[in-house]
Amino acid sequence: MSVYEYLPAEIARLGVTRKAAGLVLGQVQTRARLSLEREERAREGPAEILNLSELVIAMWERVEWERIAHVMTEQQMPVYVPGQDPRVGRREEQRMQRVALDVAAAEQRHGGAPIEMLRHRIYRIVAQRASSSGEAEPRLIVHMMASSLSEAAHRAWTVYGRPDGLYQRGAYRISSVEQVLPEPGELL
Repeated sequence: MSVYEYLPAEIARLGVTRKAAGLVLGQVQTRARLSLEREERAREGPAEILNLSELVIAMWERVEWERIAHVMTEQQMPVYVPGQDPRVGRREEQRMQRVALDVAAAEQRHGGAPIEMLRHRIYRIVAQRASSSGEAEPRLIVHMMASSLSEAAHRAWTVYGRPDGLYQRGAYRISSVEQVLPEPGELL
């Protein structure tokens, strides 16, 4: 049995918190505005079929940038310091409680069997129609949690490559897989 160390929303919020560290209020407000623009672009783009999508990720990040700007204004922080943000500590406590509950529940369901702690990342998998015409074909985009690029591609194909699946048995091929959360090079 396995348990996720971080859930997608937690990864998104933690990434924003780390990027905000050391920024002044004007910089945080600029990032909040840019994240709102990203969210608007995601709304205009093709809809994704799953809960984990470009739009949801953009919303999580926008809300966190706006929250940090509010905290800085309210506490009159000249520079954002995550250690002075009360919600950062509470969220980490809540995450640790969630992990402990998930581990206990998994152990109970599986009779005390060892629990694997998964530290997954979020990947964007893009599939395009497998045609030779060279025309711009519609793309299918999904986001998945996985431990590596190759695992994300494999899982996407396993889930959506079935005859009745989204990729319609060979009509689509995976054209790209990229890590989106945390951003490549960012450590959790």
